[in-house]
Order: sequence, then C-alpha cells, then structure tokens
Amino acid sequence: MDVAQKNSPLIKGPLHVRDLDECRNIRNGPVFIIASGASAKGFPLEKYADVPMITMNGAISMFMGAGVKPFFYTCTDQGFSREQPELFSEAMRISQRVALSQDHVWSTAVAPQGELYFLRRAPRFSWSEMVFRNDKELISSRKLGNGRNRTLGFSKNLNRGFFDSRTIAYLALQIAYHVGFTKVFLVGVDLNQSVSRFYEEPGQYVSPCVLDEHFYTRILPSFEILSKYVVNEDFQVYNLSGSSRIPGELIPRATYADVDKLI
Repeated sequence: MDVAQKNSPLIKGPLHVRDLDECRNIRNGPVFIIASGASAKGFPLEKYADVPMITMNGAISMFMGAGVKPFFYTCTDQGFSREQPELFSEAMRISQRVALSQDHVWSTAVAPQGELYFLRRAPRFSWSEMVFRNDKELISSRKLGNGRNRTLGFSKNLNRGFFDSRTIAYLALQIAYHVGFTKVFLVGVDLNQSVSRFYEEPGQYVSPCVLDEHFYTRILPSFEILSKYVVNEDFQVYNLSGSSRIPGELIPRATYADVDKLI
C-alpha cells in the first residue's frame, strides 16, 4: 500500500494519506450516491444496506445511528466543517473512505477514522484539448464558447484531479467512476435551492446554497458532458429523484422498482 504519513497543524499524530490509485477500479456493479435534496428523505437505507453508498456534506445524517457506513464520503466546502461540526465529525467517524482537499483537512481538527484520500482540481483545458479531445481520462466538451468551458469536464482518473460543477453530487459521480462502479443511482439530486435539504429542521442553522447561481453556467453543462461523453453500457447513471432539475433526457429517471430489477 502506498500510504504517506503527513502531519496536520491541528490533528494530533500523523495522518495516513493513501494514493488515489489504491482505490481505482477496486469495485464494480451498483452504487448509490446520496445527496441532500428533499426527495432523499424517503430513501429506504436499510433495504439497500448491502449496496455501497457514496455520500456528501450533511447527507451523512441519514447514516447516523443506522448501522450503515458510507463507502465514500466527500466534502469540498471547507465552511461546512465549521458550520456543521457535529455532522462533519460523524462523517469522519463512520465513513469507510474520505475524500477531501489537503487544505480542508489542515483546517479541521477531526481526523478521519477510515482511509483518507486527498483531492485536487483538474487543470484547465488548453484550446487544443478542447478542439481535439484527445485525453481519454479528462473528458471535455467540444464547445469552445468562453473561458468557463475550459474548466468544465469529467475526470475518469482522480489522480489527475476532479472537475467542479458547483454541485458536489457531480464530484461523487467522478468518485464512482474512478472506483469502478458500473451502475450509479442518484438519490436526492434535486438541485432545488428553494426547498430545504432533507435533514434540515426549522430553527436550525442552514448552510448557504448557491445552486441557482450556477445551475445554467456550470451544473447543467457538466451533466451534459456526463450524458454525452461518459455514460455508456459500462457506466450507467439513473436519477431516483422525481423532482430533479436534471432533465430526463440527460440522466434517465428510475423508480425503486427499477432499481430492484437493475441490481
């Protein structure tokens, strides 16, 4: 195993950081991606407890006390660990694997109990890469457009970085591909800023949300790249949210009856 020991300014003792190659293509078959949209509230976690699950941010609350450990947990918002310390600490405690940026780990005093992987963002595409699309691991669109398009893509190899679409569910999709899963079921990927997250209660602190600001400029174009250039017979993605803003022609909708047939 390629495990590096790193010292954090806030965490006592060395951190054992693993190389992302260690978790590349280690699994196949189905995986659930559990996001925070309101539609996730009805997800039957115990029924599918034997299927690996990738979760993020405050969606970890679904796993608290359930006896189910996320296969992977990820968070790109450093403010979340400050704003929701109890949820973040629980994620670090129960998740089998954790994917965070190095800066994020350095800013928190909570050490992951599971395997730790450092994430970094993929580089901007050059104009020639946008035109010829000759990179088989960092997938881009052929649309040149403005400079924003050079930062949109899909990473099939997280050692080369990930692409940020401004919704962490898209990072979870890149994790799913990197790990080797072949059927991905999206839970709670509603992307509806006007509706509370499934774990939020009246009177509680609510973390900021900027989905509307980025939906048409980054989120939707990223899912278009996923649908056109990544999804195929070997990597299928289904959306279990009936209220999702992701069009069904990009990511097909599925019911739990469909899930039972597909897995």
